[in-house]
Amino acid sequence: MTIHGLLLAAGAGRRRGGPKALARDEDGTSWLLRSLHALRPCDGVTVVIGAAAPEVARLLPPSVDVVVARDWEAGLGASLAAGLAALVGSAHDAVLVSLVDLPDVDGAVVARVLAAVAPVAADTLARATYDGRPGHPAVLGRAHWDGVAASAVGDRGARDYLAAAGESVRLVECGDLATGEDRDRV
Repeated sequence: MTIHGLLLAAGAGRRRGGPKALARDEDGTSWLLRSLHALRPCDGVTVVIGAAAPEVARLLPPSVDVVVARDWEAGLGASLAAGLAALVGSAHDAVLVSLVDLPDVDGAVVARVLAAVAPVAADTLARATYDGRPGHPAVLGRAHWDGVAASAVGDRGARDYLAAAGESVRLVECGDLATGEDRDRV
């Protein structure tokens, strides 16, 4: 049973002033590479890019798969749907979805979420919570990919799908490891 990492890094980062996939911390740390490092516990990684795609693609190591979300401007939902569509023919049982703009979500958070769903099944649904507040990463079993993709609209991603799934979503508290807050502004 495998869980593939899916990193959404396609947005233009309008509120931030540029694509978050190209952003760096004050110390020069690349948000993109830090996010990839956090996904190391997964069985491979696919990165969904869009805004500044050529520049972002040049930063990626050859070990990751790249998907260009042609309609990335429609929001996070379009990026998620593009990533899931690219994985339909794979042998993976689930994806662990994360975002490029989560500076303190690291490998420890990913490892805890993965451990909570082991062994993973095609009907698995799980997500990290931070002091009870739902966030990323989220694990989507293969049986849910079509439904998630259909409900992924605008910047809502899998939020509505997971909310409708109610108690079948395993919540994995990670507030002791991170805040899970995204960075939208400089």
